[in-house]
Formats: sequence, structure tokens, C-alpha cells
Amino acid sequence: MPEFAQRMQDMEKTAVIIRKLFNAMSDPETISFGGGAPAHEGLPIEQVQKICTEVIARDKRGVEVLQYGTVLGVKDLREAVVNQLLKPKGVDADIDEILIVNGGLETMNLLCQVYINPGDVILVESPTFVHCVEIFEMFQAKCIAVECDEFGMVPEDVEKKIKGYHPKFVYVIPTFQNPTGKTLPADRRERLAQLGSQYDVIILEDDPYQELRYSGEVLPPIKSFDKTGHTVYANSFSKIFSPGSRLGFVHATKEIIMKLFDAKTATNSHTSSLAQVVCAEFFNRGYFAEHLKKVCAIHKERRDVMMSCIDKYFPEGTKKVFPDGGLFTWVELPGGLDTEELLKEANAQKVHYIAGAGFFVEGGGKGSNCMRISFGNVTPEKIEIGMKRLGELFCSRLGR
Repeated sequence: MPEFAQRMQDMEKTAVIIRKLFNAMSDPETISFGGGAPAHEGLPIEQVQKICTEVIARDKRGVEVLQYGTVLGVKDLREAVVNQLLKPKGVDADIDEILIVNGGLETMNLLCQVYINPGDVILVESPTFVHCVEIFEMFQAKCIAVECDEFGMVPEDVEKKIKGYHPKFVYVIPTFQNPTGKTLPADRRERLAQLGSQYDVIILEDDPYQELRYSGEVLPPIKSFDKTGHTVYANSFSKIFSPGSRLGFVHATKEIIMKLFDAKTATNSHTSSLAQVVCAEFFNRGYFAEHLKKVCAIHKERRDVMMSCIDKYFPEGTKKVFPDGGLFTWVELPGGLDTEELLKEANAQKVHYIAGAGFFVEGGGKGSNCMRISFGNVTPEKIEIGMKRLGELFCSRLGR
């Protein structure tokens, strides 16, 4: 057989983590805190069924949904992005500055196609979203970790590493960060936008959890502070509409959008017209506001149960992030416990989580006592059962 491309070797470490994640999500008997899926109960099944029945007709939008579509995306969906998702956040955009993509991750792939040469540097958080690291490594970029504290990226270290490494991107998840659940304060968001402009670096703002806020102050996106077009805003409909629809969008300057346009035509021509039209109608018919209230209420309850269970069942000395929204929390265990080693025992008890070390691109065992746990697609009753099992496992290892 011919030799595989070098990129497959470069991404192997992160690919193994992603494989494990998807395998655990597919076992119905396992209580999985590992995946990033939203609650089944929050999926807008009845609304989507109604929309499909009404629009898939020859005298409605039937031809549009079944025929080839435009590369940028369905016009009324891009209008919904501009008017219902961006404008309320203080981001003014033209619909020609919006590209509809196949899920939030395609933005990262297309941007790498447009910008990244082998050996280019991308600055990332410590820890960061491992799925995006997999994409960056596939394009043979070198990921360099930026110092993070309890609030997220430290701007002074971002500037230091920009000067030292001359990166193409600074990749950041500022709101309810994956994997930690942390939220970057407004002053740091503004400073990141300034650094992008000052040093001619793309600030790649990945913001798929922004709408899922259950407490705390609403903060403006980094993009709202951008005065030069150096911030590229990536988002997804997976958490606020449907992950199965595989829809996302990117907002950038027209110059960048046209390069992404070319990369997309060379990749898959355009995003599914069927999924786009159904999503557009979901917004056009005014379903979104009530739907968002519903999914936030569901996830808030699950977050609160999980936070309570950590305090109730996990060993004394455990540290956790209390997320104001999103789907994850980050736990640091005491006593030198290794979450990768303990994962096999947890899986034997039909509970899954993601061990922390894999989220740190710097390696060296950093995060070996940490874990990412998601409350999104686990009922409160199962959260209680699964967290109790984990707590008993961790306490037994510490002799408590």
C-alpha cells in the first residue's frame, strides 16, 4: 500500500482522543460526560417537522432545498445571522460578510486552507479545544500554548508570544471556553482585538456557546472591538438549533470571505440547502427566542446539579470551574490522581469523561490530574448517578 501522508502522523495523537470521545458517545449504556452534545430534550423536533412539511413542496421552497445552492449560503439564513445573532451582540455585518459552513469546525478547516503553510504557528489557549488542534495539526501547523489564568488568556503573554513566534492565528474560545468553561473578561477581549490589528495577526474567535448563558453578565464578542478586520468570528448552529444539521457560519471581511469562498468551492461547493432552508425558516417564523429560553433552562438545571454533585461526592480539595453557561466544567483532582489512568476504571463502571492532559498542546504531563465533564446531554438523574460513581472511585484511590 502507498505510504500515508505525513499529516496523518502529525495529527495522530489528537485523533486518538477524538476517536475515544465519539466511541463513548455511541454506547447507550454509558453515562457519558465526555461529549459536547446539547440535551436531546431541547431539540426542536416538532418545529422542524412542521417546517419540513410546509416548505418541501414544489410551489414553496422544494426546488430550492433539493437543487444546488449558492456558495455563500441561503440569503435569509445569512440575514438571520446578521440581524438576530450578530447585531444584538454589537457586531454590525453585511450579509456578504457571512459564509454558511458545514458546522463550526469547517470554518477552521477553510481558514487553514487559506492561510496555513506547513510549519506556521497558531497560538492557542492552555488548555484548548482538542478537536481544533486536530485540524491545525492536519495542516502541519505548530500549536503554541499561551498562558491562561482563572479568567482565560493572559494578553501580556499573547503579545510576548506574538513577538516571539510570529503566528498566523491566535485561536481563542472566549465564552464558556471548551474545555474549561471559563469566560474571558471584556477588557481582555478588547486587548486581543487590538493585538490582532497591531501585529497583523488573525484573532480567530470561536464562539459556539455564547447564546447558552445561564448566569452572569453578557459580554460583547472580541469581533465587536475589531477596527481593522483582523478578528474572524466563527460560530455554529449546533448548540442553538441542531448539531445534526451541521450548520455554522463565519463573519469576516469581504476579502477574507472571498478566499474562503474559493476554498469552499474546492472542498464541497456549498453547505446543504435543505438544512439551511429549514434553519432559516426556524428563525423567520420566530421560533428561536422561545427555543433558546427552553434550552437554557434545561442546561442550567443540569449545570446546577453537576456543580452540586462535585461538592457532594468528589474528594476534599477538588477544584472546579463554575461556568456561567455552555456545556462543560473543568475539574482538578487532589492527591496526584491521574485521570487518564482512572478512566479505564470509570469506563468499567459505565461512566465516561475526557482526561485533561490531552487538552494541553505543551504536553509534559500538564493537566494529568484534570478532567473535562459535560452536563449537556445527561439528565439530572443520570448526572447524580454518574458523578456519585466517579466520586467513589476517586475517593477510594485516595483512601478516603
